[in-house]
This record gives sequence, structure tokens and C-alpha cells, in this order.
Amino acid sequence: MSSDAPVPVPRTAVPLGIDDPVEKARAELKAALAAIEVKANIPRRLSVTIDDSIEKAQAFSQRSPTLAAAAVLAAAAAVGAAVWAFVRSYSR
Repeated sequence: MSSDAPVPVPRTAVPLGIDDPVEKARAELKAALAAIEVKANIPRRLSVTIDDSIEKAQAFSQRSPTLAAAAVLAAAAAVGAAVWAFVRSYSR
């Protein structure tokens, strides 16, 4: 049951079956520039990573709200302790 529908090609890949060397070079350049854009776009990558982390945290808080609250309290205590240690070392 294979279909002859075209398979979508990612932006960072070169489609198969290009015989013309000029068209192939253009396709390779286009794919290389797209790969550089994907790799170098740090704000976009960071945004995707943050969104994934938020989804994981929300799923975790839905599964076990008590542990999520404990994790928030532990993080707040760690930040408070770090600030206290910094201020104490700075004031001496």
C-alpha cells in the first residue's frame, strides 16, 4: 500500500533527484543557509526549550501537586540562601 505522494523534505535537507548541477548547488546552498539559521537562532531555540520545560512542569504538577509545591519551596529556599550568602560575603 505504498502511495506515490511526495514525501515532504525538511528545510535543511537537499531533495533527491536533482540532475542539473546548478540547481543542485542552489538547493545545497539553500539547505546549508537554513541549517545555519536553525543552529544560530539561539533565541528561537531557547524559546522552544523553555516551552518544553513549561509543559513538562505543568504535567508534573498535574500528576503530583504535593511534590511540585515542595520543589517550588526548595527552589525558593535555595535562591534565598544564595542571595543571603552573596550579601554576607559582600558586606564583610
